Amino acid sequence: MRVYAIGDVHGYRAELERAHALIAADRARVGDAGAPVVHIGDLCDRGPDTRGVIDFLLAGLAVGETWITLMGNHDRMFAWFLEQPPRHDPHLIVGWSWLHENLGGLQTLASYGVEVGPRERLKAVHARASVAVPEEHKRFVQSLPYAWETDAHVFVHAGIRPGVPLAEQDEEDLVWIRQEFHDDIRDHGKLVIHGHTPVEAVTHYGNRVNIDVGAGYGRPLVPVVIEGRDVWALTEAGRVAVEPV
Repeated sequence: MRVYAIGDVHGYRAELERAHALIAADRARVGDAGAPVVHIGDLCDRGPDTRGVIDFLLAGLAVGETWITLMGNHDRMFAWFLEQPPRHDPHLIVGWSWLHENLGGLQTLASYGVEVGPRERLKAVHARASVAVPEEHKRFVQSLPYAWETDAHVFVHAGIRPGVPLAEQDEEDLVWIRQEFHDDIRDHGKLVIHGHTPVEAVTHYGNRVNIDVGAGYGRPLVPVVIEGRDVWALTEAGRVAVEPV
């Protein structure tokens, strides 16, 4: 089965559109217009146009694109902020919230026209965001699935808890896990495709593939195509094989 995947977007619509153009070109070369495209999560935060990213995805789904979009930790923080009352992610550092300058929630709200003033109360910001964010966007972000799988692959934002069946995974791990997953070299039964932790280039570790190449820090998105356990990065020049390290 051929599957395309796009890593953490972080509010950069132009990069998302470029990634989809590269996928469209590869689909045309191989004659497979129906292969699914999995967005690995973290649509929002840090970049300037979270609203545009979600508009783009919703427009594609509306015309029947075979796109899957997963929940990332930043998407979950956004979704939880939109709840009434807003919910805080306990995984965050003490003293931090989604609106901390290091997390990017401020940029996400700004894309909806909500600017946060100095010493402003959370209640007031939440009230304005609740009006500014379209209901369709709220429903979309709040209903994102945490994982998607084929017979050969598991797609998830951060990773999985090694040794735990997918159906029994904790959602916290699926959007936040790092070292316990990264350090485990056992085969997980299926190849795990994930993002969450930026790397310099798409990296195939044999049992997992990290496709977060740092778009949240201004680097270009690099979409991939996966066939079995073979992975290629998609570039303007075509496919580039990603060999296991």
